[in-house]
Amino acid sequence: MNVALRKGIVVLATFLLAACVTYPDISQSRSPCRTEPGGWCPFVRSAAAEAWPYAVAATNAYVGDDDVFPDPGPVLKRIERLEIAEEDAEKGFSYEIFEQYAPGSAGSPDRKPIARILAFRGTDFDGFTDIFYGTLRDDQIAIAMRYFNLERERWGSDPQWIVTGHSLGGALATEVSIKYPEVRAYMFNTSPFYRSDAMTNDISRMVVNERGEVLRRFRKYDVAPAADVFTINCAPENGQFTKHKIRPLADCITWIAAYGSADALAVVEANGVRKPMVECGEPDKMHPGPRSRRIEPCVHVARNPKDDQRPRDEDR
Repeated sequence: MNVALRKGIVVLATFLLAACVTYPDISQSRSPCRTEPGGWCPFVRSAAAEAWPYAVAATNAYVGDDDVFPDPGPVLKRIERLEIAEEDAEKGFSYEIFEQYAPGSAGSPDRKPIARILAFRGTDFDGFTDIFYGTLRDDQIAIAMRYFNLERERWGSDPQWIVTGHSLGGALATEVSIKYPEVRAYMFNTSPFYRSDAMTNDISRMVVNERGEVLRRFRKYDVAPAADVFTINCAPENGQFTKHKIRPLADCITWIAAYGSADALAVVEANGVRKPMVECGEPDKMHPGPRSRRIEPCVHVARNPKDDQRPRDEDR
């Protein structure tokens, strides 16, 4: 049994045997940003404004799921990808490609893409195939590299390529960005099970994780890839598996971005994105848009301390 396989089995066993865990509240209600739009600090809004198109693309890599974005917005357009070979699909591998257009260019008849995004499909722990071929073994890494190279040969290198992915898809995006320093990567609730040198191309990656999501357990055993890492406390009342899902995190990132981006606001409105549960206001609060100004401080809603005393089924 090789070292990687042995290590993966130990980590997986530790995860499966873990007991219920609760966490103290940490939210921006204790920060000096209560008078900022939505109560979100400027560095968080800036990160969200950069990352939201890739969060939407990573969500829509899950073709066939019922929680993709029906309308990906004005800056993203899905384009044809290569057909995935049966033997690769049987190992849980899939991806989608999107053209990304400049912000504010919707409706322009001569607009051109500023990037092509290859979004790797990840896993939501609803099956063992992805875990086996993408975590315990290296099969999906080799497959991802092969399809990335084939797509780049097919479409060319202009405009630039960007890779993204959620969970296992984030690990695959990490591998591509490590091998190709010119490729920027965005990862969401990313898996730490990559194989290459973490410091290579470290200034060209961004990671956004939901605080308390389930893969935090795995990250105790592997060094996270060097990147700009943002941990957002969007949904403190959710359990660790719900927090791991890409759509709630993408909703939160896009909502925050919409305080500065009309394009992100269009996605919020077209897809019925609800405000993050941690943000002040009623659950059905309408997004005020990029030009909103706070009159009263926005205090984020902390998790009810009583909830920490009641274990939830999905946290067991």
